[in-house]
Amino acid sequence: MVETRLRPATASSNTSSGPRREYACWLALGLCVALWCGPSPAGASDLETYLDEVRSEYGLPALAAAVVKGGEVTDAAATGTRVAHGDIPVTIDDRFHLGSNTKSMTATLAGTLVEEGKLRWDSTVGEVLGENVDGLSDSLSEATLAQLLSHSSGVPGDTDEMMDLYFNVDVFDYNLPELRRHTLEAWAANEVSIPDGSPFQYANFGYMIAGMMMEKAAGTPWEAMIHERIFDPLDMETAGLGPQATIGLIDAPVGHRVDADGNVTPMFWGPAADVPPVIGPAGNAHMSVLDYAKWAAWNAGKASRGPALLEPETLATIQAEHVRTPARENPPPGTPSTGGYGLGWGMVEFDWADHPILTHNGSNSMNLARIVVDTDRDLAVVVLTNFPGAGANEAAGKVMEHLYTSNLE
Repeated sequence: MVETRLRPATASSNTSSGPRREYACWLALGLCVALWCGPSPAGASDLETYLDEVRSEYGLPALAAAVVKGGEVTDAAATGTRVAHGDIPVTIDDRFHLGSNTKSMTATLAGTLVEEGKLRWDSTVGEVLGENVDGLSDSLSEATLAQLLSHSSGVPGDTDEMMDLYFNVDVFDYNLPELRRHTLEAWAANEVSIPDGSPFQYANFGYMIAGMMMEKAAGTPWEAMIHERIFDPLDMETAGLGPQATIGLIDAPVGHRVDADGNVTPMFWGPAADVPPVIGPAGNAHMSVLDYAKWAAWNAGKASRGPALLEPETLATIQAEHVRTPARENPPPGTPSTGGYGLGWGMVEFDWADHPILTHNGSNSMNLARIVVDTDRDLAVVVLTNFPGAGANEAAGKVMEHLYTSNLE
């Protein structure tokens, strides 16, 4: 499974004059900067002590993780500081950024509308948006909701043209549903093309279009739907969208930007602290590790226990493989050479698991989130940190493997 990091937002209208963040898959090599984050707190739990050791080893400001089995949190801890080089201890209720792990939530929102008869998995872009969006190419018009959510519609990964649209000055003139319409109209004439071999192309733009289809079908902005249909029913009191810290406060672990020279800058608030809101459906949710564990537990239980967000059959469609990702020769250590992708979920054969399990990574290039869900065992692990890069990915993967394998029956 491949994940593209979303570029952090900037208030500049000229994207070429600002620091253009490279879009790279989460598997790419990055920089790991050693940070002093303080000693382990006295009286720490076994998990907290373990997390603090991993956090220190990899130079992460903060690290949090949770295990859920049978719908219950069996272990959870958070350690470190909210800001690199600082001494503002994190708490178990602190909000971390999920990045593209939001995508499974967007797919679940689509499932609710499918069950209500307002959309179908094979509803096309032209069928739903054609009356409202001018200039749709024939091939883009034919792309289906399921294809958009499985990255198999032919919509490519983030191009320079798309990047310029994300950061367009129109952001100051429109509400988000209307801004998404203008963004799509500016790109709509492009023909889409499914590549030979695997049709998989990780496309944040495709998730924006899927979000627009949901908005049209429901008559409600995506931002309101995710609160009404996921955050509130699951009692996620810490869940929200955009940068995780309240403007003017350091009340959450903030993300960090690392430049080409390895310099680390905490990104506290405002547009530069997250992806542009126009592509929120692709990945701008945040919440505590305990609230994210609720999401993991609900998915691990295959919708068999409340709240009744979806029928089990609909969730099974979301969690099922829809496309194979392209094979990669000599992938980096610990990363899969290929795998499956459903609707917002990857299916990967890890060498420490005896069968493929659901997984996803999320990063806005300032934070990192990882999750694995084993529906056969009703077991899941979530790991969150407020630092990007290969070192953060390796550290989170180490924790994920340890907690998964140590909780096998």
